[in-house]
Amino acid sequence: MRFKRFGASLLVTGLALLGTASPALAHSELKSSDPARGASLATPPTQIKLTFSGPVTLADQNPIQITGPENASWTVGRAEVAGTVVTAPVQAVGPAGEYTLRYKVTFEDTHATSGSVKFNLSAPAPSPTSQAATSSQAPASSAAPAPQAGETTPEDLVPAWVWIVLAVAVVVAGIVVALRFTRRKD
Repeated sequence: MRFKRFGASLLVTGLALLGTASPALAHSELKSSDPARGASLATPPTQIKLTFSGPVTLADQNPIQITGPENASWTVGRAEVAGTVVTAPVQAVGPAGEYTLRYKVTFEDTHATSGSVKFNLSAPAPSPTSQAATSSQAPASSAAPAPQAGETTPEDLVPAWVWIVLAVAVVVAGIVVALRFTRRKD
């Protein structure tokens, strides 16, 4: 009889631990981007779009930066937030090659995150004067529209050892409670 109570107490404790730990581990993340991760673009976009799994706010005054080969740095206009979507106009400059879009946002649970999306430009970005002449054309779409998960830096996440210590503490507390119940009944 004593072991059945102990087992039941341990089961209830384990279920409580699983039920409370799962929501704490669920963080919002980048769901998709335009340009998409790994996309190869023939012409540079005139706007970037980041879609997150939860509502966001901008983390600082320069939440989006795009850099590329030969120290190319695109001009990023004022970023706008509409719930889970961040958009910003961009003016591309630089040679063909791999570019990195870096972002910094804060989720509604107040944790800040940063990440990056790499894409390729297969032709050099036109100079600002030639870009103005072709501005009536539609922006290029990415070749790989599949959504990609965002990246978070390690300091944005709670270290695994904290969760392990918390789990052990809850299990130990459950065992202590179970033992006290079984001793009182005897």
